[in-house]
Amino acid sequence: MSCHELVRLLSADHIHEEQHLRRITAVENVSLDGVMQAPGGADEDTRDGFAHGGWAGPYGDHVLGEYMGRGMAEEGALLFGRRTYEQFFRYWPHQTDNPFTAVLDARTKYVTSTKLADPLPWQNSVALPGDAGESVARLKAEDGPDLTLLGSGELLQTLVRHDLVDEFVLTVHPLVLGSGQRLFRNGGQPTSLELVETLPTTTGVIIARYRAVAMA
Repeated sequence: MSCHELVRLLSADHIHEEQHLRRITAVENVSLDGVMQAPGGADEDTRDGFAHGGWAGPYGDHVLGEYMGRGMAEEGALLFGRRTYEQFFRYWPHQTDNPFTAVLDARTKYVTSTKLADPLPWQNSVALPGDAGESVARLKAEDGPDLTLLGSGELLQTLVRHDLVDEFVLTVHPLVLGSGQRLFRNGGQPTSLELVETLPTTTGVIIARYRAVAMA
């Protein structure tokens, strides 16, 4: 049974028709050639010799900041893979003068991992052990707030492969990196996307929101 079929089965068996089925939105920084690896810092992710870490930094502006701030102000929980969760935990709790820190502290943070277990050190964090696809499928089928996936490239591949992502918010940066881990890799499900919203920033970044729709 696929994870997508598991969501439908659990929803049919345990969720009343009027109940809200949780949605998953993946928020990702990408280059024009689809690279999503290490946008935030030089040492963020150097796997396979990737030497362009921090490439998104020069493109930040008030438009991007305000858009992301509005998104984080909405009710919801966060979803992470282990590597991105640990990167966030090393950085954000120490940024006491940044209002984003309080938001992250207060949100429920789900972490898929075969290595981590509760209790996790960052407040309001919940470990999802075992198979990531099955764990997230079960979480998605439960009643609760929508989920936002931040970064977490390896987990994203699993969710895409199992057709668990409902929306993508992509900040497309005007540069070509030529190497690095891509947003969509071999083995993913064919997916048709509907453009819901676009917004250009002053630095040439295009913020694009896409909704996954059934293939014709």
